[in-house]
Amino acid sequence: MCFLRYTTYERIESTPLRVVKKSGERVRFDRERLLQGMLKACEKLNVPIEDLETAASQIETRCQEEYDREVPSAVIGSLVMEELKRIDQVAYVRFASVYREFKDVTQFLDELRPMIEAREGEDGSRVG
Repeated sequence: MCFLRYTTYERIESTPLRVVKKSGERVRFDRERLLQGMLKACEKLNVPIEDLETAASQIETRCQEEYDREVPSAVIGSLVMEELKRIDQVAYVRFASVYREFKDVTQFLDELRPMIEAREGEDGSRVG
């Protein structure tokens, strides 16, 4: 007779989320890499690291909830731009310029125009 007590625990086995890059290559989702990209966009700006960590967590959660196994890198890039636009507009433009591979100044202006127009609408003044 055995008088030992055993406890078993059940846990849900999850498939790691994979990122489908532009080239078609598939790599494991890496929250740290995501955060590093955001930190680089915020270099020399007064952006609290906690805000970026929270944003990275929200992006990771959205990807896990909305995508079963694979998420296109374009989706992640769009989510990062959404978060950076909310956190700091300079960081947003920096990230967008690299992510969207701007080739000239007109592409920068096209990206900035909606933000400038929104700001003009808020305070009633004209920028430029």
